[in-house]
Amino acid sequence: MEKQLKRRRRGVILTLRGLEKLQKAKQTAEYRDNRGQRFTLETLSEKTQLAVDTLMKVFACEFGVDKQTLKTCFTAFSLLLEKEDYYYPESDELLIDKVDFYREFTSESELPEGQVPLGSFYYLERAPIEINCYKAVAQSGALIRIKAPKRMGKTSLLMKILEQSTKQNYHTVYLTLQLAEYKLLGNLDKFLQWFCANVSLAIGLPNKVTDYWDDLIGSKMSCKFYFEHYLLANTTEPIVIGLDDIDRLFQYPDLADDFFGLLRAWHEEAKNRPLWQKLRLVIIHSTEVYVPLSLNQSPFNVGLPIELPPLTSEQVQELANRYCLDWSLVQAKLLISYVGGNPFLIRQALYHISQSEQTLEQILLTPATADNNIYKDHLQRQLMKLQNSDPGLIESLGKVVSSESQVELEVVNLFKLQSLGLIEYQGNLASPSCELYTQYFREYFKSNSLVSPKSADLTIRFIKNNNK
Repeated sequence: MEKQLKRRRRGVILTLRGLEKLQKAKQTAEYRDNRGQRFTLETLSEKTQLAVDTLMKVFACEFGVDKQTLKTCFTAFSLLLEKEDYYYPESDELLIDKVDFYREFTSESELPEGQVPLGSFYYLERAPIEINCYKAVAQSGALIRIKAPKRMGKTSLLMKILEQSTKQNYHTVYLTLQLAEYKLLGNLDKFLQWFCANVSLAIGLPNKVTDYWDDLIGSKMSCKFYFEHYLLANTTEPIVIGLDDIDRLFQYPDLADDFFGLLRAWHEEAKNRPLWQKLRLVIIHSTEVYVPLSLNQSPFNVGLPIELPPLTSEQVQELANRYCLDWSLVQAKLLISYVGGNPFLIRQALYHISQSEQTLEQILLTPATADNNIYKDHLQRQLMKLQNSDPGLIESLGKVVSSESQVELEVVNLFKLQSLGLIEYQGNLASPSCELYTQYFREYFKSNSLVSPKSADLTIRFIKNNNK
């Protein structure tokens, strides 16, 4: 965009790049100098030698301040103020288009698939969630539990937490329960040995499970002994374990009861024993806990609970800017009305629009079952997941999408459908989570003239018909 000269210079405002740069430096200083606790405005004022009201203007990014003020602020955090870190607002000397700013610093658009890579320009923070998690994981014996439907950004957030922990020189472990073989999930002893071996390897210690395992004291005590006398005893820095897809264990109630009880016991140990304070746990699940667990043995009622919310229209607009799309809030709301606030579905649309493959209008008007629908593969995967579950699950979804009002569902099916992101619920009453799923699954049931399909053959036939 052509730069437009104005007559007066009234001050400068941080760009998003400049703000992120300053925020990261501030967070580093908080972990280094303030034990992970956020600086108060008074502390920041002492550190920067700037007035509190001036600091509020700097971080609010709404009012111009003197360029020297920004230099002073940056210098206090050992930063160099560069021309890309600030801009002159429209009412001042320069008019800089936000999309042009992003276009200057954005490389080729990133194809959305699974976790957002670390360092990606397309990771959108949902303040104050990230900061709260960073503060929590710095606490002794921390336990963070993150819940949201699939494709809502749980793993991306977990990786940010582990990255922040690595910066603090903590040992980090990422372990997804999807990697656990079926034969392990039916055997507590084998499962806990697998768990211990994976943690050992992740933190760079040899696997010595067989040296510490004792059938006489049992699996859980052997596992505890291994952590206490080997893993924690041989590390000076905290160990942060990120457990992804933990709800896979819900299908194995006996194993879930024992393993979750063990995690809760370790969290309680940290209250009294310094050694266990080095263990920090982050557990990720997509659904409510529907297995019976004792209140005193459950890790799901202690620690810091984080529930990832859908993206707002303002956040979608911001994400569109990062894809170099000059979107209004109206456009953002239109996309949300079609796919909800699901970050993965939102990014899919923004990617295809940014590549000039489709317009927003085309995405909204393309039938959900059409071969050129950008969500075709995703929808078919959702359908196959349903068919690979118990028959009652897809029958329950059929009732929801076929009704014009909320439908009461059995609790377990309610939780499972919500974990897939297919429904929203209040109490036991469910409704479709977005128009995309409503259109697709209504057509599915209409094509088969059934509300409760009885075999996967119907799914295969439906997919084939819509691939023609």
